[in-house]
Amino acid sequence: MKRCLDDEFPDAHCELDFTTPLELLVAVVLSAQTTDVRVNQVTPALFARYRSAADFAGADRAELEEYLRPTGFFRAKANSVLGLGAALVERYDGEVPGKLKDLVTLPGVGRKTANVVLGDAFGVPGITVDTHFGRLVRRWGWTEEEDPVKVEHVVGELIPRKEWTLLSHRTIFHGRRVCHARKPACGACPLAKMCPSYGTGPTGFEEAAKLVKGEERDHILDLAARR
Repeated sequence: MKRCLDDEFPDAHCELDFTTPLELLVAVVLSAQTTDVRVNQVTPALFARYRSAADFAGADRAELEEYLRPTGFFRAKANSVLGLGAALVERYDGEVPGKLKDLVTLPGVGRKTANVVLGDAFGVPGITVDTHFGRLVRRWGWTEEEDPVKVEHVVGELIPRKEWTLLSHRTIFHGRRVCHARKPACGACPLAKMCPSYGTGPTGFEEAAKLVKGEERDHILDLAARR
């Protein structure tokens, strides 16, 4: 199944736009309860206005909230970003730390966020258990665990550590494009023959193909047809 994912999404990557570890950290915090697309619409202006942890720490709350408003829950997110900036300045000289144990002490940062930052900003392998990842590995029968930390550890035992980050991206890509929560495209899925949950969604190729999303759609359908 993992090899099929490799074939399906060879170019999978973090879909949040960033140029520095700080930008990625803030973007992941903002991505809660919204889409990466929406976050990417907000962050160019945000990162042009606030360029450092000190800038975020010293931000005017009302002004910051206006930047964050389109992402939803903007007051809570402003709290997190202000606290994040202050903590980075006070504890880490304004730099984003490159260790899990340090990242998870920051406001608004849990293991999921920390693993994204480690994997994509620092090249440290990590498994990102978001809603897509958890849903898919349970559908695939890799684990029955619901707790994200337990899911992370179970899957980490199945897959070589060096491949954790790309596995996370490819699984999330598959969840967003093919294996949807309510109506997965089972009949047009390259993993169909190996999936114990096959039949959760429509199994006819034509009907299922209409559910496949993303710029990789033609490639996915070609793989599915050949398998």
